[in-house]
Amino acid sequence: MVTREQYGTLPDGAGVEVFTLANAGGVEVRAITFGGIITSIVTPDRAGVPGDIVLGHDTLAPYLDQTTYFGALVGRHANRIARARFPLDGREYRLTANEGVNHLHRGTKGFDKRLWDAALVRTPGGDGVAFSRTSPAGEEGYPGTLRVRVQYVLSS
Repeated sequence: MVTREQYGTLPDGAGVEVFTLANAGGVEVRAITFGGIITSIVTPDRAGVPGDIVLGHDTLAPYLDQTTYFGALVGRHANRIARARFPLDGREYRLTANEGVNHLHRGTKGFDKRLWDAALVRTPGGDGVAFSRTSPAGEEGYPGTLRVRVQYVLSS
């Protein structure tokens, strides 16, 4: 089962939704359209007591300024790119430096700080949500347009 609710509002007025995926085994996964962030995964322990096993926040506000990437989709690259540049096909690309002279995970506004489109999905393995967005050529200095789709499905 998947439900969809309002989670909060961004400073520009755009709404952020939360999708809750639940199954008969008592597992529940919550993910928001801001950053494709998984905000919680509640699962029963061996005694059957449910508990949240994800470091996350209960409201949108802490995610707006966080630098920890809790549960988020970070961007085109995870880790550091030294001196915020790389060569490709004989050309040097300069990325946004956001960790001194280096590029870390995403630059200044990576995938974790962007609003994603969302759609409910049904698969043979279970129901879920698909988040998608297009990262245009030049975003944070990266070449080429990148279309991204991430699907979270919780098995029945």
